[in-house]
Amino acid sequence: MIYKVHVEFSREFLEIEDDQITIGVKSKPIKGEANKEIIKKIAKHFKISAASVQIKSGHKSSDKIIEVLQ
Repeated sequence: MIYKVHVEFSREFLEIEDDQITIGVKSKPIKGEANKEIIKKIAKHFKISAASVQIKSGHKSSDKIIEVLQ
């Protein structure tokens, strides 16, 4: 399943509505730390391994396209 993801910083939350995910992270977007946190949170929410979550585009943007393999 492909999701459009919008990232907000400084507060933690995860909201999913249809194919849209809005996620808040505490990690700074330095050296991929925020992307790692996003992958972990989405994997935990769907109860799958982090390897099943891939960022398809938007690695350096607050708007991303993420694929969740189930």
